[in-house]
Amino acid sequence: MRIDDMDRKILHQVQINNQLTSTQISELVGLSPTSVQRRLNRMRRDKIIEADVSIASYVALGRPLILMVAVELERERSDIIDRFKRSVRKVPEIMSAYYVTGDSDFILMISARDMQEYENFTRKFFYDNQDIKGFKTTVVMDRIKTSFYISPW
Repeated sequence: MRIDDMDRKILHQVQINNQLTSTQISELVGLSPTSVQRRLNRMRRDKIIEADVSIASYVALGRPLILMVAVELERERSDIIDRFKRSVRKVPEIMSAYYVTGDSDFILMISARDMQEYENFTRKFFYDNQDIKGFKTTVVMDRIKTSFYISPW
């Protein structure tokens, strides 16, 4: 998976705005639209570009409450970790999840309509799970930046 400077320029543009056409990108990077499309296809095939993502407004979708939750598992065993990862992938309320080091085992980003919905979620997802030792919730007051941008340079 080798990328050159032109790939990096294309990646930069696509990460800023994934709605750009090949023609628009070509004008920004100085390459033909056909070459841009060929490079994009190769980078998607080679998993340099993992996904085309759109960021939705959590307020517009009626889920204005965003919570960051640090989860500590009962024990650090691979079967427990794998089981927890599988359970997280199935739950639509969990927007993002990270397996981390430190005081917690996982950090989850969760959306909810209100605090009552989040409380119901905690009862079902955390308290009813014998593999979870504990969790700590931080309520997001303002989303400052949401991005998956990674500098290509």
